[in-house]
Amino acid sequence: MAAAIRILLVEDNDVYRASLELLLGMQDGLEVVGGVSDGAAAAAACAALQADVVLMDLRLPGLDGPAATEAVRATCPAAAVLGLTAEATDDEAEAMTAAGAVEIVRKGGPVDELVGSIRRVAGSHP
Repeated sequence: MAAAIRILLVEDNDVYRASLELLLGMQDGLEVVGGVSDGAAAAAACAALQADVVLMDLRLPGLDGPAATEAVRATCPAAAVLGLTAEATDDEAEAMTAAGAVEIVRKGGPVDELVGSIRRVAGSHP
C-alpha cells in the first residue's frame, strides 16, 4: 500500500480548517498532518511535518498567500502548494501561481474536485 499523501492546511478560518481536516481525513490515501492559521507559520510547519501538499489560503493575516507560498517553496521544495480561495481576483491568482502554487482551487466546490487536485499535484515537485 502506498504511503498516504501528507497534507498541511494553511487557513485562518478555524471552522473551515477543521471542516477540511475532517473531510480530507475521510478520504483514502490522504492524511492531514497539521494546520496553521497564518502564513508566517506555514514554512516551518511544512518542514516539521514533512507535508507533500500544502493547501494555502490566498488571503491570510500577516504573511499573505503568495508570500507564504514563496517561503514554503524555499523551505520545502518537494511540497506542492495548492492555492485555496473563496474569491480571488485574477491578480491574486496570478500572484499565487508566480509564487509557486501549482493550482488554484475554489473554496466551497465539490470535495471530489479538491481531492482530485490534491492527488494530481502530490509529487509534482522532485
